[in-house]
Amino acid sequence: MTKRHTMLGPSLVLLFCLSQAFRDVYFGNVFQSVDFFAVILLAFTASTLLFTAIPLLRDRSAFAKLCGHGRTVLMMNVTTALAWSCYFFALSRIEPSAVNTLHSGMAPLTVVVLGLFGIRLAQTKSIGWQEGIGYSGIAAALVALAWVVLSDRSSLTTSDGPFALLGLVALTISGTSITISLLYSKRLHDHGVSAEIGTSMRYFLLILIAAGVVWYKGGLIGVPTVGDAAVLTGLATVLVILPLYALQVGIALTSTLTANVLRSLGPVFVFAMQQIDGRLAYSTPTLVCIVAYSAAAIVSNLARARAKG
Repeated sequence: MTKRHTMLGPSLVLLFCLSQAFRDVYFGNVFQSVDFFAVILLAFTASTLLFTAIPLLRDRSAFAKLCGHGRTVLMMNVTTALAWSCYFFALSRIEPSAVNTLHSGMAPLTVVVLGLFGIRLAQTKSIGWQEGIGYSGIAAALVALAWVVLSDRSSLTTSDGPFALLGLVALTISGTSITISLLYSKRLHDHGVSAEIGTSMRYFLLILIAAGVVWYKGGLIGVPTVGDAAVLTGLATVLVILPLYALQVGIALTSTLTANVLRSLGPVFVFAMQQIDGRLAYSTPTLVCIVAYSAAAIVSNLARARAKG
């Protein structure tokens, strides 16, 4: 394998982290004037159409592999709808780096808890003491970051305490739900369902919910013209959908340890990127919590890799 090919995987994972940082800062700003359900409707409708067209053009018979997996597809839709609705709600109320950290941190904790309760969806090996220290560090960093948000010491100061608390609860739901959703996606993939088909099937409930909210509110709030809708759809697709595809390819070309370590640094990139947002002030407590989270996540990943030999 050439050096260029060796670096492609990590580069794609790094590209995902950087684009994720720009996404969260951009939408955190946009959601101050645009209803996030309008963005959901535009972005995920475009995504569903795109990823339905790809397998239809390549091999229509590939959809037959979904037969017998109706319950998995349904649960994937429910958890995906919960995840993105709660995530975007939190992004409209809390600073982007805190949102990204709390959402990301729930993923490993969710897998560990599911495994401890013997839930078959998450098959995990026993956790060593070093890995346990890492997970404990993640949990402690998330609790500290929640305190920073509620005590108004974050980069986005607000007197709207109840909504900040709702945002934190929403992030607990979003991080847990997206992790379970990805586990259902893996189940489909293990039965030969491609990533494109899985993506084309996962957003139907989310789109229906967003369409219902938009209809109830009387239109796309904050999107006055067709041109604005087209621009927002394009940006949302580029910032939400394509990075996820880059991540899938990058993970396939990168060792698990390298990919997880790079992703652990994602919240740091978001914190750096949000400094260009005029709404947000620099917050040392937020940065300390984010660095603590990233360090704990790296420790847990190194311990897991060492345990696997």
